[in-house]
Amino acid sequence: MSSGLLQVAVTLLIIILLVKPVGSYLVKVFDGKRTGLDRIFGGPERLLYRLMGVKENESMGWKKYLSAVLISNFVMLLLMFLVLRLQKYLPLNPDGIGNMPAAQAFNTAASFMTNTNWQSYTGENALSYLSQMLAVTFPMFTSAATGFAVAIAFIRGLVGRRDELGNFYVDVVRSITRIFLPLSFIVALFLVFQGVPQTLAGAVNATTLDGAQQTISRGLVASLESIKHLGTNGGGWFGTNAAHPFENPTALSNLVHIVCMMLLPTALVYAFGIMVNNRKQGWTLFAAMSLLFLVMLTTVFVSEYRGVPALDAVGIQGNMEGKEVRFGVSESALFTAVTTAATTGSVNNMHESLTPLGGMVALAEMMLNNVFGGKGVGLLNGLLYVILAVFICGLMVGRTPEFLGKKIEGKEVKLASIALLVHPLIILAPTALALMRPDSVASISNSGMHGLTEVLYAFASGAANNGSAFAGLNANTDFYNIAIGVVMLVGRYISMIAMLAIAGSLATKRMVPVTTGTLRTHTPLFAGILVMMIVVVGALTFFPSLALGPIAEHLAMIR
Repeated sequence: MSSGLLQVAVTLLIIILLVKPVGSYLVKVFDGKRTGLDRIFGGPERLLYRLMGVKENESMGWKKYLSAVLISNFVMLLLMFLVLRLQKYLPLNPDGIGNMPAAQAFNTAASFMTNTNWQSYTGENALSYLSQMLAVTFPMFTSAATGFAVAIAFIRGLVGRRDELGNFYVDVVRSITRIFLPLSFIVALFLVFQGVPQTLAGAVNATTLDGAQQTISRGLVASLESIKHLGTNGGGWFGTNAAHPFENPTALSNLVHIVCMMLLPTALVYAFGIMVNNRKQGWTLFAAMSLLFLVMLTTVFVSEYRGVPALDAVGIQGNMEGKEVRFGVSESALFTAVTTAATTGSVNNMHESLTPLGGMVALAEMMLNNVFGGKGVGLLNGLLYVILAVFICGLMVGRTPEFLGKKIEGKEVKLASIALLVHPLIILAPTALALMRPDSVASISNSGMHGLTEVLYAFASGAANNGSAFAGLNANTDFYNIAIGVVMLVGRYISMIAMLAIAGSLATKRMVPVTTGTLRTHTPLFAGILVMMIVVVGALTFFPSLALGPIAEHLAMIR
């Protein structure tokens, strides 16, 4: 365990050291300052703006910004659906893969458009190379950039004096050209160096040591893997995801995957502090999220090292079921905590095989949906709880609540409450519906408490735009494809609509001077209040379902 702790500590230290420089760079990108990449991308960006008819310096109000988000995402969703439905007739299909069924195509298009990357298919057998590029890799860039753009727009609303949140198209283009493309290029080259394939040559046939014939799938894996983790997308070229040796061949590639997942979500929280001109505020939010993450990581780490009584009975220490030997318990536990904290959904071990408490950690992080979270969405969900915490504290002291000099009034609280309540609704209601339908229950491979967790995990993954799965559930049915697809869309866009509306409301409010009665939201005390607010609201909402699933399974196992 000591060597495992050292590996985890080194990885977390690398992430922490990158927070400040990367966060400062993000601020320069979205403030339009020189970044060193202007000479490379400035010309192509301006040409792209002319082709789209976009005025680079034209700012949008919250309604226009929201319209741009929804319209652009809908058009891309439709194009992705058509590519999947027609891939049999399109080029770059050397293995002759057929068209994807309609329900599954809807699920896949919704999944990658919403940064969820849930897969009810096996990538190497269900998608052509063109589909992998246009319906998977391409939206990995645009969905991550969209999340970034909305988060930046909300920050501008917090500090602004007018309903001007910036230009959505400019924010998205800069996110892609100055953040995701350069980083993805560097990471992809490193992954190729580690042995990850990057080819259009198609599958190869090989003869095994036993003389049998085997077909080995290849493809543009390195380029997908880089943006998959940098964009907290998840998904995978192969069905076994980052546990596959072609996606994650070495300990170094595993380290890079973990660092990439946490790099931009953590840096964005620091960038938030700079953009609101209150770095202490950014560090306070960072501290609250870090505390939650460390508690979750400790739980899954200890639980997987302790294993289960059935393994202890045969003299095996630690739970290695569903894990790759080259990563071991420590790197598997860290990957599990990171991929669900950052809402990535990539996996280097099978979550179905985690101990009950280890599986509960992955489930709980998606239910809270704000432990750093994915591109922009984690920060937005964290700020929803900040608004709620400020409001409740204001009520307790009999003072109008304020946050960063702006009054938090009924409109903002109602919108925040809607966004917070929709999340549990789209997890618990579809789970209940699935368990009422015999056809849906038939998809569950394990009976009892673990089976309940399989279904609960699937809808929590969709609602949190995570995409990981308890793979024992056969989700490739019309019901699950459509239901999870709808959950992904609602989970993604309702919170975006609410947060942009809040940003538009706050942007037009005048700044309130700080007085002795102002609640300081950049102190350790407020960080503790925020953590308690998140835990209490999450516990009250989800504890009954967790008690019926992983908690009950754990108690039954140790009885």
